[in-house]
Amino acid sequence: MFLWLLCFILIILVYRFKRRNMYRLASAIPGPEQELPFIGVAHTLTGSTEDIMEKLQMYSYTVMKTNGILRGWLGHILYFLVTNPVDIEVVLKTCLEKDDLHRFLRKITGNGGIFAPVTIWRKRRKGLIPAFSPKVVETFVETFSKQSENLSLRLAERVGRGTFSSWPYLTAYTLDSICETTLGIKINAQVNPPFLIAMKSVLNLICERIFHLWLQPEWLYRLFPQYAKHEECRKILHDFTDEVIRNKRDEIIKKKSLQEKAEHGFDLGNYKKKSFLDLLITLSGDERGYTNEELREEMLTLIIAGTDTSAVAIGYTLKLLAKYPNVQEKLFHELQSVFGDSDRPINKEDLLNLKYLERVVKESLRLFPPAPFVIRKVLEDLYLPSGNVIPAGSGIVVSIWGVHRDPKYWGPDADCFDPDRFLPERYNLQHSCSYMPFSAGPRNCLGSQYALMSVKSALSAILRRYKIVGEEETGPVPHIKSKLDIMMKAVDDYKIELQKRDL
Repeated sequence: MFLWLLCFILIILVYRFKRRNMYRLASAIPGPEQELPFIGVAHTLTGSTEDIMEKLQMYSYTVMKTNGILRGWLGHILYFLVTNPVDIEVVLKTCLEKDDLHRFLRKITGNGGIFAPVTIWRKRRKGLIPAFSPKVVETFVETFSKQSENLSLRLAERVGRGTFSSWPYLTAYTLDSICETTLGIKINAQVNPPFLIAMKSVLNLICERIFHLWLQPEWLYRLFPQYAKHEECRKILHDFTDEVIRNKRDEIIKKKSLQEKAEHGFDLGNYKKKSFLDLLITLSGDERGYTNEELREEMLTLIIAGTDTSAVAIGYTLKLLAKYPNVQEKLFHELQSVFGDSDRPINKEDLLNLKYLERVVKESLRLFPPAPFVIRKVLEDLYLPSGNVIPAGSGIVVSIWGVHRDPKYWGPDADCFDPDRFLPERYNLQHSCSYMPFSAGPRNCLGSQYALMSVKSALSAILRRYKIVGEEETGPVPHIKSKLDIMMKAVDDYKIELQKRDL
């Protein structure tokens, strides 16, 4: 027993000696009062996903008062929470490797661009950029318009029937839109949702695994009942996407065989109404380009990331408009000025003319960014502009939620809902990273314009026809209980009430 104890002590001493630089640099940066020996702040990040979100919000407020950085140990793992936009810019440009927690998402998406290791991401990113060019994205307005009309028709069944959760309706709309633009197929999730159910289930399982340490080891996770459900959902998503890709390849080959002359080069004008899948196959060199597995990774990443991101943005905006009827009425008047008494679908020019809608959406994304935290690995000691040094082997949590609400950059009313803060004459941030709902740096979101078009199309279709009713806020600071479920989501699944407007 004595020898075993001696060996254990020696192992601990060697382990700590090798990490002495990390301990030294970490001690120079303040930590939270709740930090305990050995476990750090792990005990504070337990409970429900709502409890975890509340704690991370509390830490973000603390960071605002500690020079924009806060240290936190999760057992033996060291993290730094950052809200200083100048530091954030350096972090997002320098630390490109995603944190190890993303490995649980990679079980579903593989090495899709958002979650891939840097060596894979660089190559994939180059292939994705042309597919997200403005000329291509603009061709999807027709799809957003059609699907948003379907959404408004489905919501008609809820008019005058009291409060209901809008989340199932919103995610069905975004999934239908994304599958049509990404895969080039119609899955009718707003009517027949098996793919959506599988996707929601597996994301819930992944989130549960991230925040419960005993579910993280692969060998141990296989012993829990969640593993069987996880594998069942993964198979549904993979099999469906694989079949679509095979069919798309066959379709492209057949089209080529019917052409008398092969087309050379790439003209965006020739790819109108092409899906992202069409574009990635063609741009990468057809059979010599992406493999079917690589295509599946990219498609699933786009679908999973895009479905919840857009739905969250729509949901929070609807909640805010219910809380502030005066903002909603101003927005309705703008919609009337653009559409009049017509019930015609929205088009590209309408989106450009809806200036107040754009400000409302931007303010909603500021207060409630769908991805409130970005986590990066530090591979080498990182010297920040603030003077702090982040040790190699640690992780950095960029609090987008925090920097969006920091009074130093947004003024004393940073927590208030005020769409007009995005008026050209008022919007004058000192640093671009003070506002980054779609992240920033080389690994920012390529689909930001795509998402904004989808969100604005859905909101315009809903608000032209219905008045959103809910509990009005008594002050300028909106209170919406949120949880961290991969993305930030409202605890009540975006409960609202609808009243029909007379067109």
